[in-house]
Amino acid sequence: MVYHVVVSFAREREYAFKFSDAELAGGSPEEARRWFDKEFADLECEPSNPMGKVLIIDKILNVARYGGEQRFVDRKDWAVGFARYTALALGRDTVRVDVGAFNIGY
Repeated sequence: MVYHVVVSFAREREYAFKFSDAELAGGSPEEARRWFDKEFADLECEPSNPMGKVLIIDKILNVARYGGEQRFVDRKDWAVGFARYTALALGRDTVRVDVGAFNIGY
């Protein structure tokens, strides 16, 4: 299976990543959650839910927002890691992270 992750900041400002099963084989959803927990804290993200419960989807969206588009433009290790951990955390073959609209589609 091939996994596709697209991170969009606006029209024509989309960053696509593709991973094979082999590229994701060494990771787990738990590892992905730990990575998002750490990045959420390191980037000092504010929870979007006023009740304080932060779901993995909220963490993914906030980490992308607070991490900023430039990290995706540069396509360095952080952006590739973000996309890889998104695929692992959500377990879907196609994921669209729409930072501007603050939603995730499958």
